[in-house]
Amino acid sequence: MTSQQNSKQSLRRANVTRRSLLAAGAALLAAPRQGQGKGTGADITVGITSNTRPDWAGGENFLKSVREASEVGYHWIETFWSYVSEWENRPEELVDILAKLGLKMETVSNSGPLNTNFQDATQHKEVIDDHMRLVRFIKKLGCDHLKINCGAANPGGNTPEIYRNMAAAFNELGRRISDVGIKFGVHHHLWNQYEKRHDVDAIMELTDPRHVHMILDTGHTTMAGMDALQLAKDYVSRIIEFHMKDCAPEHRGGYKGPYMERGSVNTNKDNLIFFPLGKGGVDFPGIKKELDANGWKGWMTVELDMTASTAKASSAVSKKYLEEELGLTV
Repeated sequence: MTSQQNSKQSLRRANVTRRSLLAAGAALLAAPRQGQGKGTGADITVGITSNTRPDWAGGENFLKSVREASEVGYHWIETFWSYVSEWENRPEELVDILAKLGLKMETVSNSGPLNTNFQDATQHKEVIDDHMRLVRFIKKLGCDHLKINCGAANPGGNTPEIYRNMAAAFNELGRRISDVGIKFGVHHHLWNQYEKRHDVDAIMELTDPRHVHMILDTGHTTMAGMDALQLAKDYVSRIIEFHMKDCAPEHRGGYKGPYMERGSVNTNKDNLIFFPLGKGGVDFPGIKKELDANGWKGWMTVELDMTASTAKASSAVSKKYLEEELGLTV
């Protein structure tokens, strides 16, 4: 064999090896991670909240809710401070309870009696102290983000001063929370001081994107008159978690009817406005496509404020939708 033939053969071997390495690397990149859809660009971890009325809501039903969520096949739990505050000084016990069920804590939301008067600058010290107390607790549980709700709607609506006060509290909280290695997200919600599209735009504009993020609730977004898909497109870089609930098909793209007063809807099985996934009021495939296109990483947390059946049955419906329609691993 000539030296020229040796060179050609070596080159062919090198090309084969290089192609093999490239193919192997591509296969690794394409392999699904826990909670991620196969062959997608988004890295999504699925969780579930423990507050579905009537049979999961309240601290008295917390242990039942996590047991049944585990039985359905979920692995991450989100709950409220008032449900788990009894473990504040014994977080390892709560971690152990969940571990025995094959569960971990996704996050713990603020709730009473924590001060949520973000709009009142005179109360900011107490607001921040209360929420940092919660942060210290969830850090011990292994959580990677804090999700918060805001206080009741301000009489007469929000003003520029109220937005500035809210943003100042969020910026300070976000900076402190970032310092301990946790992300901070604010949840917009019907009937509170952070509800409509103009509220979302104002707070996102006034807060530091390095430290203040968004929790996008697909149900509350839709019934507040917003298009959940459009909001996801506009703020994909700020979103760290979705609360996943569906609405009636006629409200797809945003509810257009008269304002619904608190207590007038979603109080019993005959006036529900939120439903398990698959009802048709939210373009979940469109949202997933947008997240894939942006290589988004974060949480999709199944939540249903109230159910016409049982919390366990409705959670199974949503799990099936996530797996069969969105291709996610729960």
